[in-house]
Amino acid sequence: MRYTTLIFDLDHTLFDFDASVDAAFAATLSHAGVDQPNGHREAFAAINLGLWKQVERGELTPDQVGTLRFEHLIHRFGIDADPHAMAADYIAGLGAGGDLYPGARDLLDELLPDATLALLSNGIGEVARAKITRLDLDRYFDAIVVSGEVGVAKPHGAIFDIVFERLGHPDKATTLMIGDSLTSDIRGGIDYGIDTCWYAPGAPADASSGATYRVARLEEIPAVVAGR
Repeated sequence: MRYTTLIFDLDHTLFDFDASVDAAFAATLSHAGVDQPNGHREAFAAINLGLWKQVERGELTPDQVGTLRFEHLIHRFGIDADPHAMAADYIAGLGAGGDLYPGARDLLDELLPDATLALLSNGIGEVARAKITRLDLDRYFDAIVVSGEVGVAKPHGAIFDIVFERLGHPDKATTLMIGDSLTSDIRGGIDYGIDTCWYAPGAPADASSGATYRVARLEEIPAVVAGR
């Protein structure tokens, strides 16, 4: 095995976050009395992305994003609703819905006997833990670190320090960070001095990443791990 310690991102890597968001957002806005809630989905996605970029820069915490994104949405569209209530509905919906990508569980089952696995997620603790428990992911990972629970987010090295401490300080030379985000997963791994695997099923073939490896399908990851 080329890599014996594997650090996985969760959303958009193992978990189909987009499907979860679509269902939770529609239910949240319907509950708030908004007609045609999906009409605001694109604007919400842009607001949400901008706020999470601020989390990556250390300007906001994940818990702050939970309410701020609905405050911004309400202000932009003049929605008559309570942003705190909407945030609570949305968080509950995110934790309760959605599933792993096809092949993700098979991948974990294949890797588990020969490698130590960790899960490193930028997210709100309540949401991440609900998904992890519902999908029985705890049994795969020797360490689970969620940014909202530890006060620091990828790509900052401090969150990688936490993972490495919980794993007993594995050798960086045999550790691989696997994720979809160039700005959090890949940049974080590069800056920390570990190899990275960019999961990029929809990216252009000539997209520049700086990652050690790039895969378009989860089924390609075992070969990377094995050094084939």
